[in-house]
Amino acid sequence: MNEFQRITEQDSPYRHLEQKTLRELLEIINREDQTVPIAVQQAIPQIEALASAVYQKLAEGGRLFYIGAGTSGRLGIVDASECPPTFGVPHGMVIGLIAGGDGAIRRAVEFAEDDEKGAWHDLLEYGISEADIVVGIAASGTTPYVVGGLEQCRKNGILTGCITCNPGSPVTRQADFPVVVVTGPEVVTGSTRMKAGTAQKLVLNMLTTSVMIRLGRVEDNKMVRMQLANNKLIDRATRIVSEKLNISYEKARMLVLNSGDVKSAISLYKNQGQ
Repeated sequence: MNEFQRITEQDSPYRHLEQKTLRELLEIINREDQTVPIAVQQAIPQIEALASAVYQKLAEGGRLFYIGAGTSGRLGIVDASECPPTFGVPHGMVIGLIAGGDGAIRRAVEFAEDDEKGAWHDLLEYGISEADIVVGIAASGTTPYVVGGLEQCRKNGILTGCITCNPGSPVTRQADFPVVVVTGPEVVTGSTRMKAGTAQKLVLNMLTTSVMIRLGRVEDNKMVRMQLANNKLIDRATRIVSEKLNISYEKARMLVLNSGDVKSAISLYKNQGQ
């Protein structure tokens, strides 16, 4: 007998989906999706506690690790991979690990999520230590890869958090800072890539964005440390510098290209006394 209720596995309230029109299906999915932000809002105090712990670790030079399987693992990798270009942080500051390794990003690796020792082995390859924090992402809250990884982290004095959609699940018992967003049954029974996945993505956006802002990676409402990885970002940085310093687009572009990011371009201009 399970000690908690698997809300994410409960039967869909919608029946005979195969008999509905495309318009009806789209409206059903959209109706359910609109409940997700409200569920996330109710978890803000928990998200704040986790964000505070993450901020403290990163401010002291530590790293943030995500561990997950399937959709949850992929969401962690997406969030981690977007931090360097968006906020200009080193690639090793936020790291996403998925059960089954990088190959599982594109194609599911059978039974990888059932390896309760897998995440700890993956973390050890990165030299995990008490300076870091590990966040397990698991919609069900039961994924052995995630639960086992967090359990080993706690045994080794490493701070832990989790993002899940089932209250009282095993993963919450291994998290110092659990975040539980109760999204309810899915339109397609058990398909947690839907509402649960959306909730996890929203929480991840909130977590790293708020932390990076507090770390000084955003000024006013601008990404002043973003990497100039393509022409669109170079143009965005140039327009920010041009507006901030009240100089021509061409001069701002030269400053940006010579310095590497918005903040450095502004400092270069001021140091030149121009």
